[in-house]
Parts: sequence; structure tokens; C-alpha cells
Amino acid sequence: MPNQDYNELKKTPLYDLHLSLGAKMVEFAGYAMPVQYPAGILKEHLHTREKAGLFDVSHMGQAFLHSLEVERGAPGAHEAIAAALETLMPGEISKLKKGAARYTVLLSEAGGVLDDLMVSRPLRDDLQGMMFLVVNAARKKEDFALIQQKLGDRVRLDIAHDRALLAVQGPKAAAVVSRLIPGAAEQTFMTMRGYSWPAVDNGAYVVVSRLGYTGEDGFEISVPNSHAELLAKALLAAPEVEPVGLGARDSLRLEAGLCLYGHDLSPETSPIEGNIAFAVGKRRRDEGGFPGAERIQRELIEGPKRLRIGLKPEGRAPAREGAEIQSVDGKKIGEVTSGGFGPSAGAPVAMGYVEAGFSKTGTQVNLIVRGKPLPATVADMPFVPHRYYRG
Repeated sequence: MPNQDYNELKKTPLYDLHLSLGAKMVEFAGYAMPVQYPAGILKEHLHTREKAGLFDVSHMGQAFLHSLEVERGAPGAHEAIAAALETLMPGEISKLKKGAARYTVLLSEAGGVLDDLMVSRPLRDDLQGMMFLVVNAARKKEDFALIQQKLGDRVRLDIAHDRALLAVQGPKAAAVVSRLIPGAAEQTFMTMRGYSWPAVDNGAYVVVSRLGYTGEDGFEISVPNSHAELLAKALLAAPEVEPVGLGARDSLRLEAGLCLYGHDLSPETSPIEGNIAFAVGKRRRDEGGFPGAERIQRELIEGPKRLRIGLKPEGRAPAREGAEIQSVDGKKIGEVTSGGFGPSAGAPVAMGYVEAGFSKTGTQVNLIVRGKPLPATVADMPFVPHRYYRG
């Protein structure tokens, strides 16, 4: 679509590049974003699973968090900032090792998920007392306001408006990224490091994480806006890499059994209901000290009343978000929150919430699609095996 259709939307530093590559642009979280390129969603999805896909995720919120206590001269740099963050989230931030990243959630006072996010601790000793956060695009304004409101007397929040974020995902990602950023391939899953990208005069400081929200091995590269297009073109110059839009990103994360905030997670959903109990650290389960701790601790012991589960519909027809889930005798027991055709799975896949009594793998249910019951089976996730690099 022509540029003028997006005058009211925010644009990432790669907007013009997307247009030059023939991307179909759509609105997402207030941004003009590529949903697909001429190859189409199916080919983009399969290319990522087979080689490597380049994703523009610059719409997400990046921020550096500094401990004010440390800046005032207090000892215990990491401990100070970790203690502050642990008042808002249930992850074990204090045990985060240098150069490590952790998936966690921001919680409401009722124990609901306000957002899921990544928290990283720098590797360098001179950056202790600092954390790097990446939050969802649709929630970044609210997330950063909450952190500022609750922790403003303990932390300094530097929102990285001047940085883009590129993701390279797939089995060839390590080979591609290491050609441009020597040493990156040595990182393992859930790590973060800073590098000087040598392609730019005097180097450009890039933050490289090895996380991946497609189920594949992959890297996320935070780069100054001024160098984002140069980096993207350098990555696309690799024969293994093709540009990939939001459409394939969604089908990839669905096959991987990963949540999309606003669909599979919400302020009404606890992390236990969301089947992401791993986001609640072992120590935190016992001692609490985070918003909604009473509810979450109770659900950990007694089990939640409902649970996010995987679903495999029979046949080829996909069940989309909002489809009602019924027991075989016609009782409404839940709702689909994400669904579609899984190109790598070779069949439709879905996830949703059901009453806990119907959450056991192998349970037969019906999904109401276009007014008719579609038989489905509760299935283990992921639907396609994860291939993260753990060293």
C-alpha cells in the first residue's frame, strides 16, 4: 500500500525497506508493519524453519533500567535493581547470571498478567546495576509508566527510542549472524551480550540476545536506528535469509506453543492458568512478595480452575480465535485464543483455555467452527519441536 495510507501510524526505521521489498503493510500496535512479502506467508514460514528469516520487531519496547541506589553509591549493584524488579514480577531476577536473560511477567494486584517480557543482565562488570528490558509493542506505554510509577524512587528508566530491533530466526541464523558479528554464535539460548558491530566507522554498539519466539534457534539484535537499515540489508544479503512478516511470525510461534499477549495472556489470566508457571521462580513461590502472590501461590498448590492447552482439530479446517470449545456432550468448557493452519505441522493447530477437568492430553472436545462442531483432541505443546541452542 502507498505511504500516505500510513501517515497516522508510527513507522520503524525499516519502513522504506519493507516497501522496497514489496511488503504488504498492515496496522499493528499503532505501527505500520509488514504482514507478508511477495513470497507469501506459507513460504516465509517454511523458509524460516529450513534456513533463516529476518523479522522487523522494532515496534517492541526496549529500555535500560539503572539502579538509583547504586548511582548514589550504595553497594550491591545487581541485588539492588533485582530487588526492585521483583516487587512487580514473580521471576527470580536476583539469581540472573551475568549475560543471562529471563522470561517473566508483569502482574496486576489480582495476579493477572499485564504483559510478558524479557529481562537481561549485562555481562560487563561496569554495567552492573543495570537491566535491559524488552516488552510487547501494544503494552510498552503502560509497562514503562507502571515501572516509573512503582519504582521511580529506586530505578532510572531509559527508554531506548533510538534503537531498532531485528530478529534472525532459523537453523542457519547462527552462521549468518556470526559472519557480521564475530562471537555471537558462541552465545547459548537465553543469553545477551553487547558487541561493537565493525561494519560501521568506529563501530556501532549492538545488543545481541539468543532467544527466539518461533521455536527455532535465533537472535535478536538491538541496533541504533541510524544503522538499522544497513544491518538489515547486510543480513538479507546472505543467501540463507529472506524477509518474513507478522503473518508467518504468528504461525511459527503458534506451532511452538508460545503465547501472544492480548490473545493467550491477559490481565484476567494468571501465569498458572496460562501454563507458564515456569515464569514464577522457585524461591518466589515460597516467599511471595509480588503482586497477586496469594492467588498464584494458591493455584500452584490447588491447581487453577482453567488452563491453557494445545488443540489438534480433525481434518484440515482451522479453528480461529474466539471459537467456543465444548465437551463431547455439548457443554461450553472454554474458548480458542489462537488458531490456524500449521505449515510445518501439516495440519491445523490451536490453543485455548478449558476448565481444568478437560485439560488432560488426549481429551476429546468439539470446537464450534461456523456454527458446527469440529472434533479436536487436547494435545501437548509445542506442536513442532523447539530447536533452541543450549550448547
